[in-house]
Amino acid sequence: MFHRRTTSLSTCVASLAATAALVVAAPGSASACTVHVFSGPLQDLSPSTADPFDGAHARLTMVARHHGTVAILRLSGVDPAEAGHRYGAHLHSGPCVAGNPAAAGPHYNVSTSTPPVASPETEVWLDFTVRPHGTALSVAAVPFVPTPGTRSVVIHAMETDDHGAAGARLACLPVVW
Repeated sequence: MFHRRTTSLSTCVASLAATAALVVAAPGSASACTVHVFSGPLQDLSPSTADPFDGAHARLTMVARHHGTVAILRLSGVDPAEAGHRYGAHLHSGPCVAGNPAAAGPHYNVSTSTPPVASPETEVWLDFTVRPHGTALSVAAVPFVPTPGTRSVVIHAMETDDHGAAGARLACLPVVW
């Protein structure tokens, strides 16, 4: 089961305070923001093949303000044998559909160039390193606010390269608001 929670200014300051160790607020940070929280088991995008994310859970917190967004991805239940391994993770423009990696579509990208520029400034890159107990944490700050829609966070087989590629799609978390 997936859970989604959306709040606004009344809990924004509390949400930022809860992540104060991860997010340094700029002067005037008491301005309005919206917090979206998505959590649940990761959907398996390659059910015929075992991977380290089978049975894992994720929680994505997105704190959006007029000038940008901070995204915090937490994972648990990852195979502890993967400790020290780095994986790519990105916000994608399509839905998370178990067994159908292509349904997630391309990375969510705000570039206006043709072809679009793939970078940590135009996309939400959430690469992470697995910790010894099968957990992981990633934080990304971007200078834009993703538009509402049916999206997904996709976990890839490799770390993101300079062009935004990160290999096969292994698992995903639905992100819909």
